[in-house]
Amino acid sequence: MSNEERPGEPDHADAQTPGSTTHELTGRQRLVAGLWPPRVTRAQLVVALLLFVLGLGLAIQVRSTSDNSALRGARQEDLVRILDELDDRTQRLEDEKQRLAAQRTELENSSDQAEEARRQTVEKERQLGVLAGTVAAHGPGITLTVNDPGDGVKADMLLDALQELRAAGAEAIEVNGVRVVANTYFSGDGGNVRVDDRKITAPYVFKVIGKPQDLEPALNIPGGVVQTLEKEQATVQVEQVDDIVVDALRPAKQPDYARSSSP
Repeated sequence: MSNEERPGEPDHADAQTPGSTTHELTGRQRLVAGLWPPRVTRAQLVVALLLFVLGLGLAIQVRSTSDNSALRGARQEDLVRILDELDDRTQRLEDEKQRLAAQRTELENSSDQAEEARRQTVEKERQLGVLAGTVAAHGPGITLTVNDPGDGVKADMLLDALQELRAAGAEAIEVNGVRVVANTYFSGDGGNVRVDDRKITAPYVFKVIGKPQDLEPALNIPGGVVQTLEKEQATVQVEQVDDIVVDALRPAKQPDYARSSSP
């Protein structure tokens, strides 16, 4: 029986072939082989990014909640004190706002008053300059031209004409290039008339600024300036002018004794 095969015994020649090996992998080895090296897809990256953003948001929310936890856990008297402090701060800010608004209003009013005072000062200076003859003037008025071929017009006749014009509302007057002011005077006889010691010759031309409707009738009243001059063989012409220029000037004179009483 030694040379015969026994029934049921395995055929070792069939079970293992010379030169071949069998290598079985365990479950852990298969898991490691599946996870490493990692194979990351685009979808996995997107999911990971979304999870990161969500986690960051949760962390910020938790931190914000923890910041307010002090107030949530504060005692009632502490909360009342905090509210009182906030009310006081709000009131102080409101008071400051009203104070600044009042200062702004005061500055605006002061600025308006200062500007109005400056404007009135300039206007007053202009008016005084016109009266003093230190500034030129223009406006409606008349021209009075007196021709005296016979030298019969005397200084007092021209002074009467000046006084009549002033009484009729003349605001600026110039006679033959001489500006007429408050202390202007006429002197001399016919043919030798002087205005403020400055000799003038006929024709005597008055350039007068004022209301023409008042100035012309004042000269033409019966027995008035025109008739008086015509009796001396003079010819008189009165012409209304819409805009007449009086530009003869007087130098500003500093008074010797008078001083302003204003502070």
